[in-house]
Amino acid sequence: MPLIYFMRHGQTEYNAAGRIQGTADVPLNALGREQARRNGGVLDEEINEKGRFDFIASPLLRTRQTMEIVRDAMGLPPIGYRTDARLMEISFGAWGGMTMAEIAANDAENYIRRQDDTWNVAPPEGESFRDFYARIMDWLAGITGDTVVVAHGGVSRCLRGHFLKLSPLEMVHLDVPQDKVLMIEGEQLTWL
Repeated sequence: MPLIYFMRHGQTEYNAAGRIQGTADVPLNALGREQARRNGGVLDEEINEKGRFDFIASPLLRTRQTMEIVRDAMGLPPIGYRTDARLMEISFGAWGGMTMAEIAANDAENYIRRQDDTWNVAPPEGESFRDFYARIMDWLAGITGDTVVVAHGGVSRCLRGHFLKLSPLEMVHLDVPQDKVLMIEGEQLTWL
């Protein structure tokens, strides 16, 4: 397995307000830009041979902004990366932009169904975590060289769940920090 450095995008105003982003194209806020710079500084110190890494991000704005800040902090041209749509965050469909409290109040039946089985039940017009996990595993199977990736909290949960051999219930409840870099080396996971 190639060496992977994974980062979740920096904070957005949706994150700060507890709103579901999913596939919404939301920009970073000031704290999110600071988090991206911090993570870029960590990678700048960690990686000696930057040219041997593939840099890839989700195509959503917040991940592209994070990647560009990270690359700049590493002394690399900000735009020298590619995107892959398979790395987009899980789709929350009709629940996008809402808080969990708003979802519970406005769509109680579906909210309860999903809380009871987050792995299999999709939000209305959204994606189940099971299907999302399959999409992320498809992306992972195609990694052929050392990679720096910026994606989303859900992607972090999938990757960590896979490598740590967690159950679906354990995976969907993992914490997803925005101010850390996850190094995946073989089956060893280390936060930097």
